[in-house]
Order: sequence, then structure tokens, then C-alpha cells
Amino acid sequence: MTVGIVWDDRFLAHAAPGHVERPERLTAIRRALEEAGQWSSLAPIPARPADEADLLRVHAAEHVRRVRETADAGRVVWFDPDTYACPASSEAAFLAAGAVCAAADVVLAGETASAFCPVRPPGHHACRDRAMGFCLFNNVAVAARRLQAVHGVRRILILDWDVHHGNGTQEAFYDDPDVMYISTHQWPHYPGTGAREETGRGQGRGTTLNYPLPAGAGDEAFLEAVDDGLARAQDFGPAFVLVSTGFDAHRDDPLAGLGLTDSAYAEATRRVRRLAEVTAGGRVVSILEGGYAAGALGRSAVAHVQALAAG
Repeated sequence: MTVGIVWDDRFLAHAAPGHVERPERLTAIRRALEEAGQWSSLAPIPARPADEADLLRVHAAEHVRRVRETADAGRVVWFDPDTYACPASSEAAFLAAGAVCAAADVVLAGETASAFCPVRPPGHHACRDRAMGFCLFNNVAVAARRLQAVHGVRRILILDWDVHHGNGTQEAFYDDPDVMYISTHQWPHYPGTGAREETGRGQGRGTTLNYPLPAGAGDEAFLEAVDDGLARAQDFGPAFVLVSTGFDAHRDDPLAGLGLTDSAYAEATRRVRRLAEVTAGGRVVSILEGGYAAGALGRSAVAHVQALAAG
């Protein structure tokens, strides 16, 4: 099965000295895919900046303006102690959100069966009116809202297996009955949201599923949580699947301690793909979130892409 990939060197210009969310994250992924012989078989998807309309379905206009204005600051700007923007970050952030939208458009059109988007800055902590957790715009949420508004896709699944709970994504869809958000994450851990009792609000009650896992949970507990979530998602019947694929739950990652292996990501991807084949015509777009150990990040991305490509 053909897998599309978004790559743009402008993602590498987003940088701050000494910060763990650094350009080498993406170069590690590309190098690993090249060494595994996979890069040449991937279908390139050109990145494009996000349209203002796409961003404003998720973010407040004032927040979009604040991100844009960092391009003219002439220095690194800090939104909070963890989250920065250098003069090149605004372009990268608009491009990251737009690239995921472009990948979703391509997959929905049937030009590729699935797509992997190694973009940065990451997105799932970004809220309607603020950047946080290394994230400027919520890339996966922007793509989901575009699928709904532009393409009329009614039911969407977002599976988030980053080690940190995607509080911004949960916020965006907490009362939406047509977007199911499933998160596996270490608990307790940053950002402090994602309790099992957080299940949605109003018409969206029941379409948020959180699986908080203790440090050291390992592959088996992670895959059990994924299986339970996907069983519920099959009843929900998504027509499109988005995956916030953070690789920072890996046992080698310095920022957390769930203790996963490369093979866990491969197996989770296979299970997601099987669900997508049943309910969504096989349509899956995955978006890079976390992952901060270069070797583990590269190996995990290879395992993920191989599983997406398996026929």
C-alpha cells in the first residue's frame, strides 16, 4: 500500500538553543527511513501553509496573530517556559498545520492509502487561545475540522498515543459527537489532564476516551488500551482516522517512562490500519507529536511506516 509523506526543510528552521524539541528530531526520522530503504518508496506530498479559515476553525484570531507576529520579533519569543518561537517558527507552524491538511486531502482523494506527516512544531497541546507544551497550532485538530467543513466527512477518529495527554485536542472536540478522541498517556504526568473520568460534554459525552497508564506500563498494557479504544471506535464508525503519533512513550525517551518498544508502535499501527480498512476505506493520516531520543525516534518511525505500508 502506498504511503504518502510530507517533508519540507522549512520545518528544520524552527529552533532554540538547547531545546529538546529540535530540528534533529526530523533529520533522525529521515535518516532512519533512508537507511531502512523506505524513503524512496514513499509518495511525496507537498507542504502548504494553512489557510486562515482552517486555523480559525480551531484557534482564536488573536492567537493566530500572536504566532504570526513572532516572525518580526528578531529573537526567540517564549509563550511559556517550554514553548518558543524563533523568527522562522511562524512559517514552520503555518506550514505544519497546512501540511497535515494537505495530507488529509490527498488521502481522502485516494491518491495514497495513508500518509505520515513528520512536521514540527508539534501540535496536540495547543489550545484555542494559547501555545503550550512545545506546540503552536494544533495540527491534528486543524486537519479534522477541515475534513468536516470542507469535505463533509462526518465521523472522525483521532487516536493519540503520545506519552503526554493531548489536552488541546481534547478541548477542541470535547462537546463534538462526531469526533472521537482516544488518548493513551502516562499518568500522572504533564499536562495533568486526561483522567479516565474525562469522557466529553453535552452531545459529545462518550466520544472522549482516556487511558491513563502508570510509568513502566510497557507494551502489553499499552496495546490493551489501544485495543479497547479501537473496539469502541469501531462501533462509532469513523470515516477517517487521524493518529497523533508521538514516540516519546519509548523506553529510551528522556522525557517520560512508559517503557514502550519499537514493536509496540508497529503493532498499534497495524491495529489502527485494520480498523480503518473496516470503517474508513483504509484512510489514515498520522502526525508526529513527541519523541526526543533520536535513535528511538528513527526506529519507531520506521516501524510505524512499515506497518502503514503493509498490504
